[in-house]
Amino acid sequence: MPHLLADLAAQTQPADEIVIVDNGSTDGSETQATIRLPDNRGFAYAVNRGIEAARQDWIAILNNDVRLPPEWLETILGGAQSSGAWFATGKLLKAGDPSRIDGSYDLLCRGGCAWRAGHDRPDGAEWSQPRPIQFAPFTAAVFRRELFSKVGLLDEEFESYLEDVEFGLRCALAGYGGVYVPAATGIHLGSATLGAWNPATVRRLSRNQLLLVARHYPPDWIRRYGWPVLAAQLLWGGVAAGHGAFLPWLKGKGEGLARLRSSGRRNNPNLEAVLRQSEAEIVRLQHSSGYDRFWRLYFAITGGRA
Repeated sequence: MPHLLADLAAQTQPADEIVIVDNGSTDGSETQATIRLPDNRGFAYAVNRGIEAARQDWIAILNNDVRLPPEWLETILGGAQSSGAWFATGKLLKAGDPSRIDGSYDLLCRGGCAWRAGHDRPDGAEWSQPRPIQFAPFTAAVFRRELFSKVGLLDEEFESYLEDVEFGLRCALAGYGGVYVPAATGIHLGSATLGAWNPATVRRLSRNQLLLVARHYPPDWIRRYGWPVLAAQLLWGGVAAGHGAFLPWLKGKGEGLARLRSSGRRNNPNLEAVLRQSEAEIVRLQHSSGYDRFWRLYFAITGGRA
């Protein structure tokens, strides 16, 4: 946290206000917080309290494990405003190897699994081109305050993980788009709280993949999307098992299946187009940068191009 605060103080375009939400920390960082929560209630809950407290027209949402160069805020706001976008995200490089991408923007397949585009790829021309996007990770991004009035805050039932993808899906379905501003480059430590394959992380991701389906897929989703969902969920379970996290994956799927049975259904006519566009971008980027095994198998099984 001290590093991020120092980076914000050094910005060429100073922030008009800084709201720090502490999510039940006990390491001393809570003493710097504007809003102190008594315990960890999940990323979505904490971010929502910060959004409610903010008073400016644009809100930058930042994880405490990112490092930002002095021109970051000026660059990303300039890119968002000049394009007329509702939100913007930039390029994040890996802290341990800044020649590689930590992440850029998110993409979502019909099977309910998301990909942070470019993750662990070498930085290069593909990741240096501005483009319209549907999903902005809440790791380091800016949003028009008005957007939250139009589509709502983060869904707190997600707690942590994929809550930003769900928010992006709501935006895309309602016609509110964003932009990728690669010139706004930062450094991300990544998985600083629990670790990428921590059992709690895997359980929540596993559950929230199905919660995305429960929230947004139509009443006849099994007929229209059942095969991609089954393929993606089982393949992701294989990845989790390979990292020694099969039981957390299974527990998360059990929790997610309960949501599938109990959640109300929506029937947004834009869903198919949004998912198809996102899948096409996954295929394009995987083809140009090298297929991950998960995506090669998923597209082979579901009839996509791999």
